[in-house]
Amino acid sequence: MRKRFYAVAIDGPSGAGKSTLAKKAAERLHFLYVDTGAIYRSIAWYAMDSAVPPEDAERVAELLPLLDLQLCYGEDGLQHMLVNGRDVTAEIRLPEVSAGASKVAAIPRVREYLLAIQRQLAETHDVIMDGRDIGTVVLPQADCKVFLTASAEVRAQRRCKELEERGTPQTYETVLKEMRQRDEQDRTRVVAPLRRAGDALLLDTSLLTFEESAQALERLIKEKIDHET
Repeated sequence: MRKRFYAVAIDGPSGAGKSTLAKKAAERLHFLYVDTGAIYRSIAWYAMDSAVPPEDAERVAELLPLLDLQLCYGEDGLQHMLVNGRDVTAEIRLPEVSAGASKVAAIPRVREYLLAIQRQLAETHDVIMDGRDIGTVVLPQADCKVFLTASAEVRAQRRCKELEERGTPQTYETVLKEMRQRDEQDRTRVVAPLRRAGDALLLDTSLLTFEESAQALERLIKEKIDHET
């Protein structure tokens, strides 16, 4: 008998295309897409907007009771992030906020604060959730786990294109350096480091086009879900 709700966990390094591919898969499979990275970015944005360094664990934790964080889905079907009533969906994609997100994500009280939010979404919807520790910590019992990755060089190229399209271009050398630094931070942080879950399927998109990657991800999810039914 079919479970009431299915959960798909997609983990991987920064710039691997998790958000874009997870969003496309959710659209095609009629699942709710949850961009957990945007949640951490929102907290980083709030800290920075409050003149609190994202790496200052104690002061960031003190901000949490003052934070009204909401996920909403507009008519465009996209996830929007509201911080104390303000839509910060565009602002949280700035490079400096991206760097701050990795720092706040290493704070235990921040992760505890968000864990209940993430799990509650999975308990009430068929979800595709992406992040760094979804399959290992947030949804360890997910029906399907995928570790999505690509080489640092390919990820940097994709990130440069994305930044240029947003009107905030950076050099390839700068983006590659920052990406490698973030990879190291995510792998070595004490709390919920980035790692592939033992039962996660590996999908390397380094040599794939977007559509090829999307089809490969959708195929992996369908195979796992069909096996469960």
